[in-house]
This record gives sequence, C-alpha cells and structure tokens, in this order.
Amino acid sequence: MIILGINAFHADSAACVLRDGALVAAAEEERFRRIKHWAGFPSQAIAYCLEAAGVTLADVDHVAVNHDSRANRLRKAAYVASGRPDLGLVLGRLRKRRARAGVAELLADTFPTATLKARFHAVEHHLAHLASAFDVSPFEEAVAVSVDGFGDFASTAWGIGRDADLQVEGRIFFPHSLGIFYQALTQYLGFPHYGDEYKVMGFAPYGEPRELAAMREIVRLLPNGAFELDLDYFRHHRERTEDGWADGAPQFGDLFSEALEHLLGPRRAPDAPIGARHRDIARSVQAMYEEAFFHLIGALQARSGLTDLALAGGCAANSVANGKVRRMTPFRRVYVQAAAGDSGGALGAALTVWRRLGGGRTVGVDHAYWGPGYGDDELGELLAAEAERLAAAGCRARRIASNAQLCAETARAVADGQVVGWFQGRMEWGPRALGARSIVCDPRRADMKHILNAKIKRRESFRPFAPSVLDRAVHDWFEEDDDAPFMAQVFQVREAKRALIPAVVHVDGSGRVHTVHRAANPRFYALIEAFEALTGTPMVLNTSFNENEPIVCRPEEALDCFLRTRMDRLVLGDHVIERVGADHAAEPANLGVLAS
Repeated sequence: MIILGINAFHADSAACVLRDGALVAAAEEERFRRIKHWAGFPSQAIAYCLEAAGVTLADVDHVAVNHDSRANRLRKAAYVASGRPDLGLVLGRLRKRRARAGVAELLADTFPTATLKARFHAVEHHLAHLASAFDVSPFEEAVAVSVDGFGDFASTAWGIGRDADLQVEGRIFFPHSLGIFYQALTQYLGFPHYGDEYKVMGFAPYGEPRELAAMREIVRLLPNGAFELDLDYFRHHRERTEDGWADGAPQFGDLFSEALEHLLGPRRAPDAPIGARHRDIARSVQAMYEEAFFHLIGALQARSGLTDLALAGGCAANSVANGKVRRMTPFRRVYVQAAAGDSGGALGAALTVWRRLGGGRTVGVDHAYWGPGYGDDELGELLAAEAERLAAAGCRARRIASNAQLCAETARAVADGQVVGWFQGRMEWGPRALGARSIVCDPRRADMKHILNAKIKRRESFRPFAPSVLDRAVHDWFEEDDDAPFMAQVFQVREAKRALIPAVVHVDGSGRVHTVHRAANPRFYALIEAFEALTGTPMVLNTSFNENEPIVCRPEEALDCFLRTRMDRLVLGDHVIERVGADHAAEPANLGVLAS
C-alpha cells in the first residue's frame, strides 16, 4: 500500500511516501524551490518522493492531507457569530480552504500522464502533529502534545498514545495561541520574517526577565493547565494579518496591536541596534513561553501519570524549553520528531491514514535521512563538468576511496581550524542539518563563532552553533543524559567542560545537542571519532550547509555555496575540493588560539 502525505498551502509545504506503513521518502518543498518556508502546493517534493519510492502517482492508493475543513466546525461558527471578525479575515480563510480542496486537481495538473486512483483523506491539523510525534517515537505509551500558531481553528492539542492507539483528549482553540504570542513579540522585537522566532530564542539569554510581569498580563494561565491571551494586545482575531500562502514565503502583517507598545514601549525597527531593553524583553518572552508550556505539560503529566512525552507543532522548535522538561516536570524522556513543525504534518497525516486502515504504528524512523541522495559517479561527473570553474577559483578536486582516510584527513583539517562543507548521503528531513548537509568546524576554537557568522553564514553575531556529539559521550559533557538525534533540545554543558568547547557553548552555558549514532550515520560518526582521536574531543561544531537560504539539497548548490563563501574545504561524497594557496576562512596563525 502506497500512501502519499502532503502539507500544502501552509508554511513549510512538504510531502512524504509510506510503503506498507514504512517511511521511504520525505522532503520539504523549500529545498527544491530555494525559498525558505515555502508555502503552496509541494509539487517538486511530491515528485521526488514518488521517484525515491520507485512509484508513480498512478500507484498511490491513498493521499493524506494535514488539513480538515470540517474540524471544529461548531467552534468556528460560534466565533464568527459572536467574535465579529473583519470580513477580510473570513474571506482569506475561505480562499485558503478552497485552495486546499483542490489538491486532486493540482496533482492531476502536476502529473498529467498519470491515472489518479487514490482515495483522499483530510486529517485534522493537530491530530497529524500528534501522530507525527507519537507514532514514530520509541515510546509504547506517552503523552503527546502539539503546540503551534493555528491549524484547523486550534493552536494546541494533547492526548495519550498507547501502541497503535492515539486519542486526542483536549484542545485550545482560536484565538488563543502560544505560537501567536511568540510570533507577535518576535515582530515587536524587529524580526518580521516568518520563522524568526529562533532569533529571539537565541539572544534571550543575554537579557534578564525584567518584563515577566508584563508578559503575564499578555498570557494568563488557567487552573486546568490551559492558557489564554489578553486579546487587547493582538490583531489576529479581528483582522486579516497573513498573506502569501501560495507559491512563496509566508507573509504576515503585525499580529500585535498598539496596546502592546503602550505596555512595553516602542517597537524595535528591524535595522535598529539591539539594546538592553530588547534583550530583557526577549528573555521575558522566553520565560513566559516556558511558564505556560510547563504549566500545560505539568498538568497533563499529573493527570496521566506517564513519564514519556512526545512533542510536535511549530512551538516544538523551542529547543530551550524542550531541554528543560526533565528539570521542570516529572517527565523523564522527551521525543521531538525530526520535522516537528508544519512540514511534519505531511508525515503525521500519512501515519494517521495508515493507522485508520488497520496498519498500526510505523517502524524504522530512527533517523532523518529521507531526502535526495547522489551517487559518487554523479558527483564525479559534476566536478569534471565544473573543472574550469574550480581551477579559476584556485581549487583542486580529488577523490579519496578509503572511508577511514577521508574521515581522518577531514578531521585533521577541522582540527587545524578549517571550515569544512560536508555533503553526504541523503538529505535531512526537517529544519536541522544532521551530518548530511552540514558545515563542520572545531568546537574548541573561541573565535569560530565570529568566523562562521562574519565570513560564512553572514548572520547575527548572537546566534549560537550546535555540537554534534557521539552518543556515548553525552553524559560526560552535558548535565542531561538523553537522546537528542534531531537537534531539538538544549542541554546545559557541564561547567568543567565549557572552556574546552567555547564555540558550541551559548552565553548561558547551554548547547543545542545533536547526538550522533553510528547506525544512523556511520560516516559522520567516523568523522567525529577521527576528530576525537586527534583532539580528545568527541564532538564537532555542526551548522547547516547554507548561506541565508534553505539548506543545500543538490551537489550543485553545495558547490555554489562553497565557492561564493570563504569555506576552506568541501567534502562531496568521496571527493574533496580544497582551495590551494588561498587565504583560508580560519587561519590558526591569524585568528587566535585554541581554547584548550
């Protein structure tokens, strides 16, 4: 049985394919379109997934879409009747609903030679999120929680998963939303683009929660674990604030009202400096989110008595809060799926349909490498075709057939201070580079954050970088000892170790951990082992292979990114491309000394 899962006409449009309940391919449309958070119909992701599965659209038995216009109808009707929303808000939502209803026609237009026999299934947004979290988790029984902006008129849902059974037990409905709270304050702080919340999370540790009392006016906690917004501070419930959900990046107008500026002071302009007041507000926003989040999941734990938690939804990208769950609640294990945000809704919808058809839970989703991959011959042909361009750029390419030699040489380059592009195997599913489309550096260098931010990533200096650590070494280096294979949890680095790896330790002593398993990614594991043999450090700095764009997908994009930045070396499968006699991005003699 072939099931095609789709997240369409929402941010992070994506597709996946299940064969007999097993995931065989998954990818976000942004990687093919090269536009971050691309929203619309994911035609190219669908085409890839079908090709990777070795099927055509005519072979698809079921199509699952993570949107159900029938969900929560009574709530919608009651809100329209009593809430008096702006006509533009109502019409905008009706247009989105009509677009989603045309998935069958869009599939037919995209694949005009295929005969479409599939049955179509609408899966409620948060049910898809919950399924994407629990159904592929390692837990036999767990609390499942979805928290995001909005989907199908709800912002939050929770339930209990037991083996092949997943029941939704409660929801928080429009217009109350922690995702909207965080996004609105992100806009207020001068970051207007969709997905900029991680920037606020990144500079929050530089401030103090001096505005927490004000945040508690904006978000109120309710006795049963729920929360509500003071709607005087928001516009989303009465005016249309969103646009651009078809064929492009999502666009939002201001979600907050003038009352927020009366409460907190003038908003920050996007090009204005970040001052102490902004840092304190950011810290207060993060503190308020955590307060509401722990209030919610703490109540769910108390009611269920369970100690395993599966998280999904856009707010599951708040890795700082995720990493504190064991400290703040009785939950002992936390699982956050690789694509916990809206792209993961494609997988959750497909999993829900598989379960409804009697298939039970899926298996084998213990890694994130479900995207396109390229053979070594294909990579060699690309480099041969680009030989003149490489020579003009002062680069040479060579092939290293031995995996041990390739990893040992790359580890030596990293230890010598080079910035290395690492392009291997199938692309990651989800927003994080996990050793397939990564830039790899030495975590011991105190100057590496500056090097990467200024000369490679070209982004804000306050944003941290992540450690990819061998699974066996997590307990030795971090205060938490749990698995974080998808870089979705922030742990505290042990105080005695912080000075040894300054490039991956944030200002508050934390690091967003990526635990690396040999079975999941043997070559990346071997690279880190080789680096450990040279330095005694069982981790590398790992950041996404991109430059203010989606993570690279194809080898052509990796080569272009390498050549237009000051990266020192590109490892493209078995091929090594290096600059000869160039002023490297990270010369140890010129840019400081190692921290250890």
